[in-house]
Amino acid sequence: MEERRTVIGVIGGNDDWVLDAVRGTDHEVITAEHDLDALVRADIVIDTTPDVQHEKAALLQRLDAICPLDTLLVTMISTSSAEHLAALSGRPSHVVGLRVPLPPPAGTGAELLLTPMTSTTTAGRASVLLKSLGLTELTIGAATASAIRELVFSYLNRSAALLEEGYASREDIDTAMRLGCGLPSGPLELLDHIGLDTAHDLMIDLMDRTGDKSFHPTGLLSSLVDAGHLGRRTGRGLHSYDDQGNRSDPGRDASPLDVQVRRVGVVGAGTMACGIAEVAAAAGMTTILVARDRTKAGRALETLTASLTKSVRRGRISVQTKQAALDRFEATDDMEALADCDLVIEAVAENTAVKRAVFTALDRTCKPDAVLATTTSSLSVTTCASATERPQSVVGLHFFNPATAMKLVELSCTDATSDQAAAVARAFCRQTGKTSVDCHDRAGFIVNFLLFPYLSRAIGLLEAGDVTVAEVDRCVEQAFGYPMGPFKLLDTIGLDVSLAIQRRLHEEFGTAEHAPSPVLEAMVAAGWLGRKNGRGFTTAP
Repeated sequence: MEERRTVIGVIGGNDDWVLDAVRGTDHEVITAEHDLDALVRADIVIDTTPDVQHEKAALLQRLDAICPLDTLLVTMISTSSAEHLAALSGRPSHVVGLRVPLPPPAGTGAELLLTPMTSTTTAGRASVLLKSLGLTELTIGAATASAIRELVFSYLNRSAALLEEGYASREDIDTAMRLGCGLPSGPLELLDHIGLDTAHDLMIDLMDRTGDKSFHPTGLLSSLVDAGHLGRRTGRGLHSYDDQGNRSDPGRDASPLDVQVRRVGVVGAGTMACGIAEVAAAAGMTTILVARDRTKAGRALETLTASLTKSVRRGRISVQTKQAALDRFEATDDMEALADCDLVIEAVAENTAVKRAVFTALDRTCKPDAVLATTTSSLSVTTCASATERPQSVVGLHFFNPATAMKLVELSCTDATSDQAAAVARAFCRQTGKTSVDCHDRAGFIVNFLLFPYLSRAIGLLEAGDVTVAEVDRCVEQAFGYPMGPFKLLDTIGLDVSLAIQRRLHEEFGTAEHAPSPVLEAMVAAGWLGRKNGRGFTTAP
């Protein structure tokens, strides 16, 4: 005898992914948005209606009157009480709540909200249902789930606003956040996967509940929703998609200029300078590093040699490749050694006066067609360029640490930067295996502009007292697939570095979301700097 298929009823149509997930199983599906009587045959009913507690309670009471006594009732909630709804349903042992921090396909996890009244059989059936829908069972808690939703959707809305203002392209925004922060997807792509209508409604709900205007959906999101361009499932949203749901955006045009960088200079002897020099030398370019004095130049050579040796031990490069890179590298304290370089990259202290002095010296020393670059992420590229007589040849090249491993480079052009200078910078990135994204000259560029309000909001969650560091980090990592939560990321960046970036961003933009965190200021003042000294949010003595 053929085994009877489980019959699952879905009410509401508020989350299309639920229907998609159920239809992807062997279960029989009944949709009953208007005719609840059709659910008389249902073994399981999933309620996806908006989370309004009294309306959900009334719906569960109607389902109790219609459905068989053993029907499992699953109600999707974000802030309503599962206990309250179960108690009012008429069948408390057969009601469970379901909390989904991030809707599939972007998210892969959900939390079953069991109550003291939930029977063992019901709990088991609910777990089996979750697995059949392709969801991983999470343990989050109402306060943490609400907190991370605020955290992430504020970041997503800010990303859409950055696109709307025309600061950077949709592709560059997504690429910057994927490669710069190691995220599984860029923010605009994530919005398309969630569904722009779903994201729009969630932001409205967050704004209504919190009174925080930063959740007000951007005009771009609202206009796309009004036009029916809802993201991946409709083939068009912030990106375009083909019939299989794959991205079909036109690619970036290759640079029409045939450029090859052969000789590179690096000014500085710190971690970033040595990393950039190693990348350039390993990529086949003659590389000259200029340090402040001979001692620092010698240490830079030792640093580069040790790094290449480690790469040999780990099997990343051969002994021959290491030696070839060292043969192409020179460390000196003589600025004149940079005279014939095609590109010179300044990587000195993040101080405007210091950088301007370097650019004035480079302008005197380097050949007329050399391109000069600054690695700043928070100071003005234009201000550095104004210290030279060749502002058209100055760009920003913001590398991420460690430069030997991180693939992203933010290429910042000023109003004066020539196409030729930008082409040289892109060629260098391409030759070294880096991915460059274009952005205009202003503090924070793409990554820090979007990242630090997110990190600051995370710290603010602690001040409210409803969540802990461990809970937020674990939930962000599990529910959103991020490689690390905000507090672990702050410790990794360095609390002092994070505070300095916040101060610079607030100086530039003056907005509350970019304001330095009082908690962060206090921690740094007390000598808590994060992972580098073992004192931070996730590392404590």
